[in-house]
Amino acid sequence: MGSFKQIKLWLGLSATALLLVGCGQAKQGTKKQVIRTSIDSELTSVDLSKTTALNSFTVLNNVDEGLFRLGKNSKIEPGIAKSYTESKDGKTYTFHLRKNDKWSNGDPVTAQDFVYSWRRTLNPKTSSQYGYLFSGIKNADKIQNNKAPVSSLGIKANGRYQLTVTLESQLPFFKLLMGFPVFFPQDAKAVQKYGSRYGTAANKQVYNGPFTLTKWTGSNLSWTLKKNPNYWDHQHVKLDDVKYNVVKDPSTGLNLYNQKKLDMDGLSNDQAKQYRHNQNLVTRKQSSSYYIAFNQKKKVFQNLKIRQAISMAINRPMMVNKVVGGGAIQNDNFVSKGLAVSPKNGKDFTAETTAPASMTYNLPAAKKLFKQGLKQAGMKSLKFTLMAGDDYDTKQLTEYLQSALEKLPGLKVSLNNIPARVVLSRQADQQFQVTVADWFADYADPVTFLNILTSKNPSNISKWKNTAYDHLIAKSNDQDADKPTARWQDMIQAQNLALKDQAIVPLYQSGEKWLVRSKVKNVIYNTAGPNYNFKEAYVK
Repeated sequence: MGSFKQIKLWLGLSATALLLVGCGQAKQGTKKQVIRTSIDSELTSVDLSKTTALNSFTVLNNVDEGLFRLGKNSKIEPGIAKSYTESKDGKTYTFHLRKNDKWSNGDPVTAQDFVYSWRRTLNPKTSSQYGYLFSGIKNADKIQNNKAPVSSLGIKANGRYQLTVTLESQLPFFKLLMGFPVFFPQDAKAVQKYGSRYGTAANKQVYNGPFTLTKWTGSNLSWTLKKNPNYWDHQHVKLDDVKYNVVKDPSTGLNLYNQKKLDMDGLSNDQAKQYRHNQNLVTRKQSSSYYIAFNQKKKVFQNLKIRQAISMAINRPMMVNKVVGGGAIQNDNFVSKGLAVSPKNGKDFTAETTAPASMTYNLPAAKKLFKQGLKQAGMKSLKFTLMAGDDYDTKQLTEYLQSALEKLPGLKVSLNNIPARVVLSRQADQQFQVTVADWFADYADPVTFLNILTSKNPSNISKWKNTAYDHLIAKSNDQDADKPTARWQDMIQAQNLALKDQAIVPLYQSGEKWLVRSKVKNVIYNTAGPNYNFKEAYVK
């Protein structure tokens, strides 16, 4: 109902460089254009309906494409949609798709591919942990709760190249979501062909983005993004290859960089200090939160004082500056700093929240709380295993946490450092006692963090539940969705409540220090959502 306004996305919008970095192998146009980069953990899946890993989303952001792409500073840029219209009430979007884009198997990319993909992700049988992101799209919540058929989702293909999306209420971040891989299309033919193997290896998937994925078997520690000749804008893709190598030991990575076998390499805290004056040193901020999650299905971790004591026993300034490093910053919130500012006064979200006493290091008080918590739980001591990844930085972090927490009388902490793919699987299945987890912003809005602590969210691995919290988040996403100031206050209250109740134990917000050769150009790095966009990158 109401009039429509026409908004066009014109070709010719070009992504500008966020990073001007890296030594190439040859001048543009004379030899193969290749960037070689390290990465600290395995690729777990390229099934966009099922993966939750940041590395997977970064790959998907380059081998697939949605209605929009996200350029520098998450700016909306042309994707499969060449234009779109938005209704006056902000609840109906109609997208007009390109007719010259194909999947890597030769199939055309159509509106039906979006309908199929969204329905597949949201279908409860898929068990996607990202289905909650569709909340606000017509009938999405009902479908998730098995109260409506998947076919009732508010997305419709009007022929092959027109797509209509209907919302239940305005979503302030809707267009940002359209640049996130969970909302990308999928080729039904490929999903049906590969079945349970779909997305488990490079050759068990098809691609419609600037690159295709090659040389990934599903378990090896290297893979390549290769220029996709079927991509609609392939003439503007300059790179031939982006080669990834998993490097868990920073010394190995630095040696490979110095031997000119890597063009981009992440540094450890000590290495970053050593190379602090190097002209190729780049700091990359991240919209992230690293935190401790307790399995609150276990009765002992339902005790608030025990959770608070563990939080209070952590010296965050020391941990950030001496242990983590790499550009990490102290953040006493779950929502990351620098992600969003108040619509009323321009203040950062984290500046308006209130951190409880348990977020400040106080060992004597922590010991007292822990003793009280054990008494309430009818215990004299507590032993638990802290599960986390096996990369170098995570091992350093968990060793510090073990040392800090065992200063609480009666607490014994064992470490279980295992590959990232196993950590994610066990977290999803609640196969842990206590774990180090992380969350990276999917888009530039506080609710990207706050949503996952709601009681029914699949990514709420701690299984913390609070009715008042659920109500505040629901209100921010529905009743107050078109009231910026009221919505902001809903989210502030929710953050304060989660911190006071120690839903999780925030540790720090990450950052990275990288050596990137000065002749690598136009690599776009965003702090929220998939980090890297290589579409217009090149080696000079």
